Amino acid sequence: MYNPQLPTEGHPSTHDAAFGTGAQAFGKELERHGNQRIRYLLKCFGLRTSLIRLKVIDALLTAADNQRSLGVRGVHSHLLELGIPLSFLSVREVLKRLCSEGVITLNADKSYSLHEQAAKVLEGRA
Repeated sequence: MYNPQLPTEGHPSTHDAAFGTGAQAFGKELERHGNQRIRYLLKCFGLRTSLIRLKVIDALLTAADNQRSLGVRGVHSHLLELGIPLSFLSVREVLKRLCSEGVITLNADKSYSLHEQAAKVLEGRA
């Protein structure tokens, strides 16, 4: 039975004062909400959620919002700028897997973008 007074194994309590208040907590909530969309997208395509998949898709969505396109090097650089130390090969493999599953597409200019069906899922039209 669940007892909220007992500590959880390996998981800090979400009601802990150190969790953050004000703008910091609000920013975390917004980030979590954004991740929920991507988690749902991955689930719709039958893929498990991983940090690298979340970050790669988020990088592509951010680039699209800014009318930019990113290739493997662009995604890798973006992740490094965010302080996410992933190898170039790991990023490339994730992009290839997302392509093979139909989540993203490889464009003629070697940039990646969200597949039309995936965009519909994110917009709630699928």
